Amino acid sequence: MTPSVVAGTSAWRISSDCVELCTTEIGGHLGPVAFLLKNRRIQPFAMAPWQREILPRETPPLLRVLRGDFFCLPFGGNGTPFRGERHPPHGETANERWQFRDLIAEGPARTLHLSLDTDERPGRVDKRITLINGQTVIYAQHVVSGMRGPMCFGHHAMIHFPDRPNSGLVSTSPFQFGQVLPVPFEDPAQGGYSALKAGAEFHSLEKVRTADGGTTDLSRYPARRGFEDLVLVASRPRRLAWNAVVFPQDRYVYFALRDPSMLASTILWISNGGRHYPPWNGRHVNVMGIEDVTAYFHLGLAESAGRNHLQQRGIPTSVELNPRRPLEINYIMGIAPIPAGFDHVADIRPAKAGVIEIRSRSGAAIRTQVDLKFLRGGTPSKA
Repeated sequence: MTPSVVAGTSAWRISSDCVELCTTEIGGHLGPVAFLLKNRRIQPFAMAPWQREILPRETPPLLRVLRGDFFCLPFGGNGTPFRGERHPPHGETANERWQFRDLIAEGPARTLHLSLDTDERPGRVDKRITLINGQTVIYAQHVVSGMRGPMCFGHHAMIHFPDRPNSGLVSTSPFQFGQVLPVPFEDPAQGGYSALKAGAEFHSLEKVRTADGGTTDLSRYPARRGFEDLVLVASRPRRLAWNAVVFPQDRYVYFALRDPSMLASTILWISNGGRHYPPWNGRHVNVMGIEDVTAYFHLGLAESAGRNHLQQRGIPTSVELNPRRPLEINYIMGIAPIPAGFDHVADIRPAKAGVIEIRSRSGAAIRTQVDLKFLRGGTPSKA
């Protein structure tokens, strides 16, 4: 299968009757992605505004193609070497060239299979992206094999919000606690600005302390134009964890589903024009990274594999890889139409085989086709 140039970079295209999706050759980023609802094309994922620009040579590949969702191994900036390994930001999986393996058509399902042989920590990662006719859902699987030692990892989905204050309503499954990044996220001397109080803990997205002594609501966005912030929420142990964004005026909900024993926490990267250095230049606005991870914030492998206060509180920030036992990370992203009056998501749960129910705080509920068995089994049902 030959890739084509999409938004300035080489990418493979696959589609179903409900989803059109591109995956970049460099970094394996998903985007652009369009979900098809009757006569509407819904495109919830962000695309960096500099896609077709000439950037300085030292710009990391992941920034050149930044879009949609991508898999990070190891997750984070990785500014500190770990046992002699010097990983690029968010790992080779987000920066290097993936190889096409197969496009598999089985009944209503289409699966794109890519692979990447890693050098810094020798091993292999297999990426499988599956779309199924009749479902506004993306099933993403990454299988890590041949590696030994501690590793952090995660998905880096980025949602673009309409340019209206509070146009999206953000919620997560129940969490143990949340915390603002304990160290400064941005440096004003370098042209970066943050609004939240470093290290502040919280138990609701609706009340988080700010650096000026007040509080703010992270569950309604866009907000706080001119600032960049990062927080982590540590999921409670349960069979299903989720994140959701309701767009009431646009009448749909975006959701992401995972097994929290595999992806233990969610990082919210709140990017609203607070970076005034290249290539951001104050123009990356109305974006929220909703990033499901097993990692110590966004700092990297050394910080995630070493002793840290999340581990001390029982929150996994890395796993021990065994070359004889491949690690399988399964993840679901999708959208569904909503009725008028549907507000913040209160719960997502199985309804019946192959169907989930999404319930709002107002009591309104919808059902949509999703195969939750994929999160533990890795192969979505074709029915």
